[in-house]
Amino acid sequence: MITDQIKVPIMSEIAAHGEKPEYLFWVGCAGAFDERYQKVTRAFVKLLHHIGVSYAVLGKEETCNGDPARRAGDEMTFQMQALMVIETLKSYDVKKIITCCPHCFNIFKNEYPDLGGNYEVTHHSQFLKKMVDEGKLRTNPAIFQDQTIVFHDPCYLGRANGEYDSPREVIGSLHSKTTEMPRSKSKALCCGAGGAQMFKEAEAGNKEVNMERTEEALNSGASIVATACPFCMTMITDGLKFRDKQEEVRNYDIAELLVMAMGL
Repeated sequence: MITDQIKVPIMSEIAAHGEKPEYLFWVGCAGAFDERYQKVTRAFVKLLHHIGVSYAVLGKEETCNGDPARRAGDEMTFQMQALMVIETLKSYDVKKIITCCPHCFNIFKNEYPDLGGNYEVTHHSQFLKKMVDEGKLRTNPAIFQDQTIVFHDPCYLGRANGEYDSPREVIGSLHSKTTEMPRSKSKALCCGAGGAQMFKEAEAGNKEVNMERTEEALNSGASIVATACPFCMTMITDGLKFRDKQEEVRNYDIAELLVMAMGL
């Protein structure tokens, strides 16, 4: 598997040579199939190679981990998917997982143990924060010095797992101006896609949730809305397009911002 001239190691190929990487990078459905979020996957892979991390992906062996099915109430499909994934990870003796998706992060960390899947799970914001702290990711302070960045908290990273600081500290390394929306951290408003809402028609109401959240982002005066979740990226980006603000205000994942600030 090659992305932007970087050869991404595949777990089966690594194992065939008797090697075992330290981390499994769980790409996730959005990171693999969504055209916009594929750019985030590429950005994170660039950072992994820049640091020299020992990792691999499952490639064609990766399937959905069942999170959307469980959120939608289809417990049987969830357990079938989860048990399949656990067997695949067991065959490669996977101990550590990194993922860019808070939904994948949450289900591997908090719900897979009930089925026998026990792993050290890290969200990419936590991993990138650690690399910044260790001096392995150094940014050019001139790139974003004239920009104002506001961060939208993903529900499954923030309220579900109490992680508010790591993404903000990564943004802090960019030397930009920062601001907050009125509803942030533990009181942040959902982007509108959580709980499998991404995959169903909107219910009756006066306003779409993502429009409410996008308006808060626009009212913050930020020129960049930073996200750390594929669902949030889709909903915020759609909101910016609906308001015809996509050229004035950009939506980037924190991994993309680091890549830009490092000139990779």
